[in-house]
Amino acid sequence: MLHNQMIDFPGFLRNNSELKICEEDIIRAFVLIRDCFKNNGKLLICGNGGSAADSEHIVSELMKGFRLKRELTLDDENKLKEAFPDDSGYLINHLQRALPAISLASHTAFMTAYANDEEPDMVFAQQVYGYGRKYDVLLALSTSGSSANVVNAVKTAKAFGLSVVGMTGRSGGKMKDLCDVCIRVPANETYHIQQYHQAIYHALCALLEDDFFGKL
Repeated sequence: MLHNQMIDFPGFLRNNSELKICEEDIIRAFVLIRDCFKNNGKLLICGNGGSAADSEHIVSELMKGFRLKRELTLDDENKLKEAFPDDSGYLINHLQRALPAISLASHTAFMTAYANDEEPDMVFAQQVYGYGRKYDVLLALSTSGSSANVVNAVKTAKAFGLSVVGMTGRSGGKMKDLCDVCIRVPANETYHIQQYHQAIYHALCALLEDDFFGKL
């Protein structure tokens, strides 16, 4: 059944036949993240360098419309009308339903303070500890699969009951045995791995948007 729900991996994965070997893990990642959102959880995302940029990119696709229009529910519209009748029209027209996601790589003041006061390789783990709650999922991106700050975040997430989806290169590094799902793309060079990662997370975002906000 899940295979039929995969919108046949249009566009994002169709031109990357090499990623066929990752299909089962992509499906499993989708289910974990979907169930997180259905249980009012949130997605925490971390990575370094290009993967930090990917973390922010994923947030932008989940927190606003990606391919679909995300109109407010009637109940939410009524709440705005009751609270601010004069301004409700503007608020309703410019708010969109969202899937809650936080990039742990985006908090510069916190990260520099923590790296200075404590240990640099704990900047993501501390945020997982602070933000993480039941039903949340950590999406951890590391081309090597062994980045110390990402691995520490994964370990912290697992210790406190969060599910973890990893995205790595071919080997999976240390993360392959720590994550609930580890999507290991068939590449070894950083830029090539990140190209595959982008195709995969776009597919995941499309699937999630379809599931929560209706079919195209």
